[in-house]
Amino acid sequence: MNSESNSDPEICDIALRRFRDGNVESAHDSVAVEEPLEIRVRGESVAVTMRTPGHDQELAAGFLLSEGLITRREEIVEIAPCQTAEVVGNVLNVFLKPGAVFDLEKLSRHVFASSSCGICGKASIESVHQHFKPVESELHIPSIMLLGLPKKLRDAQSAFERTGGLHAAALFDSSGKLQLLREDVGRHNAVDKVLGRALLEGWLPLRESILLVSGRASFEIVQKALSAAIPIIAAVSAPSSLAVELAEESDQTLVGFLREKTYNIYAHPQRITNQ
Repeated sequence: MNSESNSDPEICDIALRRFRDGNVESAHDSVAVEEPLEIRVRGESVAVTMRTPGHDQELAAGFLLSEGLITRREEIVEIAPCQTAEVVGNVLNVFLKPGAVFDLEKLSRHVFASSSCGICGKASIESVHQHFKPVESELHIPSIMLLGLPKKLRDAQSAFERTGGLHAAALFDSSGKLQLLREDVGRHNAVDKVLGRALLEGWLPLRESILLVSGRASFEIVQKALSAAIPIIAAVSAPSSLAVELAEESDQTLVGFLREKTYNIYAHPQRITNQ
């Protein structure tokens, strides 16, 4: 399977009426496409997500990885569009090798990923650790390098530059070099696309990588990073309390409000040096 065969995020042109300085005029604008994607494994539907079409195979692979349903590239035989679907391109079939264990019950842990589910954070974290162990990594990065990552992220967001309406997730190596960036209307989808590409390319575990997201750092973002053993997660916005708890319990460094001159470290600050 060739993970390079996926297209960039889809963007469409729409007509609109623009109000400016008291005047109304006809104009056009670029907007990100949003459509549902159904993921099937061995013909059985496991998820439907609203996403921006593009890099869908990576999205499916990353979703299955971050849900704990698969752990290795070798488990996947093929990811292909379902030709009998009502809308071709919006349903993907994931074919696993014979003998690969596929436990759909693991999806039940999504119940406690919601902030309104009423289950305590400790129970949530213990359930996550049944699937993903805490990170073991010797990665350390200088503060000055960390501060430079948001600009690199923004400069590489070609679809955001046109639409202003897409989240981004990016992997950087230990020297601050951009390894991979994906954009999507959903920040979780953008992360899954990054993780899916890493899985398909055989890069896992990502113990020497940094994950940067353009939005906030939620429990699920930290959980997804944990599935790939990523030791440092940074966000340009705020983390949630449960994201901080999970990062602390998982030996992950969590950075929030990362801007050009400032940031906050919420968990495991020892990986960020002042050099």
